[in-house]
Order: sequence, then C-alpha cells, then structure tokens
Amino acid sequence: MTATLYHYPGCDTCRKARKWLKTHAAELEVELVHLVEAPPDVETLRSLHARSGQPLRRFFNTSGGSYRSGGFKERLAAMSEQEQLEALAADGMLIKRPVLDLGEVVLVGFAESDWAAAVG
Repeated sequence: MTATLYHYPGCDTCRKARKWLKTHAAELEVELVHLVEAPPDVETLRSLHARSGQPLRRFFNTSGGSYRSGGFKERLAAMSEQEQLEALAADGMLIKRPVLDLGEVVLVGFAESDWAAAVG
C-alpha cells in the first residue's frame, strides 16, 4: 500500500507522525511531500478535501503565522471554497499538517487513534 504524507520537516507534529508511520506502518510505502517547497495545487487540495470528509476550514493551520498575518480568522467565513483552495495552494505554511493521503481516506493533522484506525 502506498500513501502520500504532506509535511513540513521543521514541524514537531510532522516528525511524530513520520516516526509513528515507521513504527506502526512499516509496510506502508510513504511518499513525502514538503508542504512549503511543493504545496499541493488547487485540484489536489480539492480532491484531498473531498476524500477527507472534513470541512475545508479544517485544512487551515490556525496556529500558524500565515493564518494570523493573512487575517484568515476574519476573512475565512466570507471566502468562497475556490478562494480558500487558492489561498492554501499559494502558501504551504497555511495548510494544517501533516496531511496523510491513503487513497480513499485522507487524514488532516496527527491524531494517533485516527491514524491507527485508518492504517489498520
């Protein structure tokens, strides 16, 4: 089975997630995508969002500097889905991390119990 992990190497949560994958899902082949160097494009984000079952708001890193400096707390509610996707695609630091794409299932953020259930 293959998966894609969208991550930021300097993120402690991403490091925990990578370590968890090595320990609990060694058979899983994981492609690493650096969110800042290669942020997903609008169509990829649209697909990730659809498969996650989460509201698009969940994809925003609300504790990050890009979110605060961009005024997204105030702006997000008035933004269309397309505008939100474009904002996420334009700035990888705006994306909640890590994002694990398992094909049919997409997980946003690292919650060990959710990951264990999804990876099996």
